Amino acid sequence: MQKKLTDEVKFFFPENGISVSVYLDKQHVNIPHQHVYADQPSKVGLGSLQRFHQGNRGFTLIELLVIIAIIAILTSLLLPALSRSQSRAQAIMDLNNKKQLSLAWTMYSSDNSEKLASNVSPDPVRLMFAASTIPNWVNNWMDYELTPGNTNLDFVNQSIMGYYLNFTPSVFRCPSDFTVSTLQKSAGWDHRVRSISMNSLVGDPGANKSTQQSSSDHQIYKETEFRDPSSIFVFLDEHPDSIDDGNFEITTSKTEWSSLPGSYHNNGGSFSFADGHSEIHHWQNAATVHPAQPNVAKLPVQFDGQREDFDWVVRHASNSQKP
Repeated sequence: MQKKLTDEVKFFFPENGISVSVYLDKQHVNIPHQHVYADQPSKVGLGSLQRFHQGNRGFTLIELLVIIAIIAILTSLLLPALSRSQSRAQAIMDLNNKKQLSLAWTMYSSDNSEKLASNVSPDPVRLMFAASTIPNWVNNWMDYELTPGNTNLDFVNQSIMGYYLNFTPSVFRCPSDFTVSTLQKSAGWDHRVRSISMNSLVGDPGANKSTQQSSSDHQIYKETEFRDPSSIFVFLDEHPDSIDDGNFEITTSKTEWSSLPGSYHNNGGSFSFADGHSEIHHWQNAATVHPAQPNVAKLPVQFDGQREDFDWVVRHASNSQKP
């Protein structure tokens, strides 16, 4: 039987009085790049470690390229997931904005004998350049020019619902909406202040009620007039090409979109309903979905035989339509 050769190495730490003994197998003690035996004690220590570090080399060019390629692959896999996460976060924020608008809309009605907030379709020439004195839920006007209403945050102070929203202008805009024209971009603009409109059949439309509405389009003036508040929407995203005033025109007898709903969220738009809940409705027809870019939706937009989306909007716009 072969006897195992071992050496005892003692380490003493005077600071705390600790003594440590280490037993080394002479046949298996490995210091990088060399074997150390009992007859080579002088090679064990700092000198061996220094030679070990001096022998280290850096990455070769091929190794660096492989690492860069792996990072690129991982980035390409992660970016879509991050983009989807950002889109979901923006959709959640948009739904939250709709809920806040619905709450303010309800509180205004409660403070005004159940009368709904006015939803006047105003005179664009006058409202482009100066705030209106007409009590309305919003009085600004969106377009692709450099008109003040596109960026003036004072509109929230003119809104009859502003008080209930703590005069917060960001609630009136979808977080995914960054649509501006080339002219506006050259002026340093990156978004307009509003992308949300109100159902034209909800609230007092004033003297400028659309003459295109049919007799079957039932206008709702008071909160108590809703037969099923959970099935009638109040606020919605509107496409940037379509949005101007705060009134989303709905005429049940039409065969085309004169006002086009937005599709900011995976081919869907967010809605808030009279009972206070909000949801994202995904569109079924290609004629409804247009990119959020300037001048891509040639209004009015024809259905081309695809009515499912328009009929859904009509069913959820007024009491006169079956849900």
